[in-house]
Amino acid sequence: MIFSTTKQLVSFPGASKQLPSLLSKLGVSRPLIVTDAGILSAGLLSPLLASLPGASVFGDVVSDPTTTNVLSCVEAYLHSGCDGVVGFGGGSSMDVAKVAAYLAVTPTPLEECWGVDMLGRRRAPLVQVPTTAGTGSEVTPVSILTKAGEGGGAGGPVSKAGIVSPTLLPDLAVLDGELTLSLPAATTAHTGVDAMVHAIEAFTCRTKKNPLSDALAKEALVVLHRNIRGAVRDGSCVDARSNMLYGSMLAGMAFGNAPVGAVHALAYPLGSIFKGLVDDLGIPRSLGSLGVKEKDLGALCDEGMKQTRLLPNNVRELGREEAAKIYQSIM
Repeated sequence: MIFSTTKQLVSFPGASKQLPSLLSKLGVSRPLIVTDAGILSAGLLSPLLASLPGASVFGDVVSDPTTTNVLSCVEAYLHSGCDGVVGFGGGSSMDVAKVAAYLAVTPTPLEECWGVDMLGRRRAPLVQVPTTAGTGSEVTPVSILTKAGEGGGAGGPVSKAGIVSPTLLPDLAVLDGELTLSLPAATTAHTGVDAMVHAIEAFTCRTKKNPLSDALAKEALVVLHRNIRGAVRDGSCVDARSNMLYGSMLAGMAFGNAPVGAVHALAYPLGSIFKGLVDDLGIPRSLGSLGVKEKDLGALCDEGMKQTRLLPNNVRELGREEAAKIYQSIM
């Protein structure tokens, strides 16, 4: 068994206040903080910036970040003379931070980076600070990006690809439940269920299943299930918020070593597995309620079958016909 994860974890309410000293220990005095416009407008970064006079900010991360987004981040790093990267936000910000930290010191065409273990071993110092409890990206060697020019256009399918390498594992992850107190209930619910799906898929992984990932996945589900309702119903509960971050991190450790598979095949049955949890949290139960039409299902199946990095990990073999039945059953 080979198991890899983030080198150091700091987890307690208010932990982000220690970032200046933690960065100093890594030799970082001029970090590029990678985040999005929502984080900036919410003022979550203000205390950190006040204590880090040498910091620069790249605040242009978009949802489902593109390769262009990453290259703009690298340009900001080089232009500002930075010496480290801090991903501050949700999965999108952390995924951009990972690849930018690599490309900033190891210039490489992105087309040579896609896939598993295609990176060298040099990158800038990297710290991840999640502000949502869902992706677990702070402890995984994975970055998911949208290929520029191949997705996101009106009416066109989104084309995503992954970069997987131990080089993307950060030096440090800082989990601070206080940073998640302002998350809306809907976001808390969606990201929390996302973390639960990560744990389920890690536990049922076919290709790299291992006892350590199994143990982490089971504990993640226990912690998340115990706290998700409280975090959604009372967003000011620091204990519930902190436990959700902890559970998401455990799930990230699990699926970072026992990779996820056919997500749609496992995500929607959560409604029956957890007896009304999805309804309690107000999460839509059908694709139709999200605006998906019957005519879209063929394109969804086609795109799903392109995920050849993930599908072999699924506990059962999943072909186009099976995918079509799953999509149809949740219309």
